[in-house]
Amino acid sequence: MRDSFQRNIEYVRISITDLCNLRCRYCMPEAGVKKLRHGDVLTYEEILRVVRALAQLGIRKVRLTGGEPLLRPGIVDFVRRIKGVQGIEHVAMTTNGVLLSSMAGQLKEAGLDSVNVSVDTLREDAFVFLTRRALLPSVQEGLEALFSAGFADVKLNCVPIAGVNEEDIVQLADLARQYDVKVRFIELMPIGCAFEAGLHGIPMDEVRKRLSEEYGTLLPVERNSSLQGPAEYACISGFRGQVGFIDAMGHKFCHTCNRVRLTAEGFLKLCLYSGTGLDVRVLLRSGAEDGDLAKALARAIRRKPEAHSFLEESGGDVRDARYMYQVGG
Repeated sequence: MRDSFQRNIEYVRISITDLCNLRCRYCMPEAGVKKLRHGDVLTYEEILRVVRALAQLGIRKVRLTGGEPLLRPGIVDFVRRIKGVQGIEHVAMTTNGVLLSSMAGQLKEAGLDSVNVSVDTLREDAFVFLTRRALLPSVQEGLEALFSAGFADVKLNCVPIAGVNEEDIVQLADLARQYDVKVRFIELMPIGCAFEAGLHGIPMDEVRKRLSEEYGTLLPVERNSSLQGPAEYACISGFRGQVGFIDAMGHKFCHTCNRVRLTAEGFLKLCLYSGTGLDVRVLLRSGAEDGDLAKALARAIRRKPEAHSFLEESGGDVRDARYMYQVGG
């Protein structure tokens, strides 16, 4: 499925809930969040209808996000059903890891292919500051459960923040020396409450510099699949795994963007920056046939913006003012 700029759109990120058991400062405001009403969240059956339609259009990869996706009852069986959709080759999940210790084995058995775990620090005090919850031991137990369950594709996501987890950059990267995992450093995006909270990201070039000073040359890894996502990976001598970098601001990669997002309440987002898209929930609940749903999705995706405008004072597109938990991590 091609958009108007001839990018092949083959990857959808689906937020299945806005609920979360952490309160990360760059994702949610300290005062808490206004929860969606139960009836406003897409049902599993509705999401499956959308996935089947997208698969017919060429979507091959589905990532389940939140909020925290493991909070939604029935998630294990839902993974199994998504995996069974014809045309879907890869089912992934992004989680904070708090509930993984009791669910990793079930998710593996259900067919989940890969897991991304958000881990910004391995220090208890920094973890509590960032997440406003004392749950680091649960996350560490969750990581061990992933390895025990036999997941071969595990990624750890860290958002480097000045004055908060700077000293963790090398420590987190060292996990890729000990384990066959990909430790990814993600540039803090100017969306939601990060800057309202006074947080400032560390440029990826600075992260690369610190790692090369500590470990030596970072050897680039060739991309092996169009489904890989935007991260640029590197090998380090003596490491079992790899380190990765996602810097949407410093090195804009919009020309290779192959994804769209579906929010928990059923809004198809075409770009993280943009507020434009398609209200899929209205279509689903107004009696649209599967063919009409697919046509509407295809028309919307053809309108995907050429690039984000985060660095501009104003742009031709409508900027989305929602927090990350509302968009989908």
